[in-house]
Amino acid sequence: MTPSDYQQRILAWFDQNGRKDLPWQQDITPYRVWLSETMLQQTQVTTVIPYFNAFVEQFPTIEYLAQASVDEVLHRWSGLGYYARARNLHKTAQIIVEQGHFPDTLDKLMELPGIGLSTAGAILSIAFKKSHPILDGNVKRVLTRFKAVSGWPGISHVSKQLWAISADLTPVNRVADYTQAIMDLGATICTRSKPACNNCPLNSHCKARITNTVSLLPTPKPAKTLPIKQLFFLLLNNNNRQILLEKRPPSGIWGGLWSLPEFGSIESLHDWCLTTNTRVVSSNTLTLQRHTFSHYHLDYTPVLIQTDNPINFVMETDQTVWYNKHQIKALGLPTPIKLLLQQHTQG
Repeated sequence: MTPSDYQQRILAWFDQNGRKDLPWQQDITPYRVWLSETMLQQTQVTTVIPYFNAFVEQFPTIEYLAQASVDEVLHRWSGLGYYARARNLHKTAQIIVEQGHFPDTLDKLMELPGIGLSTAGAILSIAFKKSHPILDGNVKRVLTRFKAVSGWPGISHVSKQLWAISADLTPVNRVADYTQAIMDLGATICTRSKPACNNCPLNSHCKARITNTVSLLPTPKPAKTLPIKQLFFLLLNNNNRQILLEKRPPSGIWGGLWSLPEFGSIESLHDWCLTTNTRVVSSNTLTLQRHTFSHYHLDYTPVLIQTDNPINFVMETDQTVWYNKHQIKALGLPTPIKLLLQQHTQG
């Protein structure tokens, strides 16, 4: 099959079956394409849609995003995960607004925080109609099966091979439609499990289907046992009116979000209460829970302590603050912390 035949099949399928009513496909601008591509990294379309709609309602243009505080941005991102994406969006928006225009070349786009080769290619293809290949997770799956490329795509030489294939197959004409089409094909037909091969426009030329290796490709990432980190979260409640929260450092896990004070042991948590003269009216150690990150499991035990003498923290950076429940709703919170607060606060 020639690249031209391949492109014609993909585009004909898209014209008949492709998704054309997703929110970021309306009123297309570089900002909206960039935002959607960033949100869609390692996140399903159905999950992204309400976040995208809420985000553009609050930040309808890149100028609004640049002028917002990072706390406002993280609040709108709260629950979507991979929070470095939100911090990079905010930084990049400020850079672009300062430059006065949205970059429209690969080199300039890739100089910006959080924009990699595939995201840059999608922006150029969809927003600027410039022919550039992409290689997100869905596209990797389609091309890996179509060409029967073995080896985990995270390995350098496999990744280079897939990029070369993507570049060879990306058309010059109708590149925006093609880019959306190849992503749609991976998301709706060439799925990770139970792919609908009979409905695929490439099925008669798909090497994985011909060799009966569809279920084996893409080659999975080598299994690795994730380490376990154990923490205790202090849920310090002042007369059911206020909760003590700490702002996490700007980088790292849950960077820039508000969370509960954390301790390595139950003893160090109670020692902290003693050293800060916190009067413990009641203490309740809750059930251990697990939250899994990409590179470790976090086993955390919440400890609910009621007090009636709120400590006055005088911190130069205001990183530790008492908040009431109404105020908490406007903060950027990690999902496990948000759920804990919903379950164990009143009023």
